[in-house]
Amino acid sequence: MGIKMTAAELNAFLDQVFEQVADDFVVDHVAPDELTVRLLVSDKHIRPGGTISGPSMFSLADVGAYLMTLAVIGPQELAVTTNCSIDFMRKPAAGVDLIARVRLLKLGRQLSVSDVLIYSEGHDKPVARASLTYAIPPRSA
Repeated sequence: MGIKMTAAELNAFLDQVFEQVADDFVVDHVAPDELTVRLLVSDKHIRPGGTISGPSMFSLADVGAYLMTLAVIGPQELAVTTNCSIDFMRKPAAGVDLIARVRLLKLGRQLSVSDVLIYSEGHDKPVARASLTYAIPPRSA
């Protein structure tokens, strides 16, 4: 599968279509079947106990799978999450961004399936793993 949107185009798309989350995420790298996106961790992502909240990690996985899908199909605002499973494996490091490495496992006409590993920046062991399925809207005739 080829790439239809670059990292810069995906970042610009987020700014245009999802400005409510665009300030939190930056696509660092796009290649066929893989993408790296960063959660720019700030105080709003921290939960009691000084760790990054589960909803923030879920958002990173979800946005990552969405952007991976768009990278290969092109801009489709209405692609939506149809399934997500996430495992929280260890406490994220404090004071660093989270990095999601997204792999596109399958792309069909109606669905895309991605696997996401989330890491604390500078650490080798993942803090979470997610599997997401996205529904792709039918192309206009």
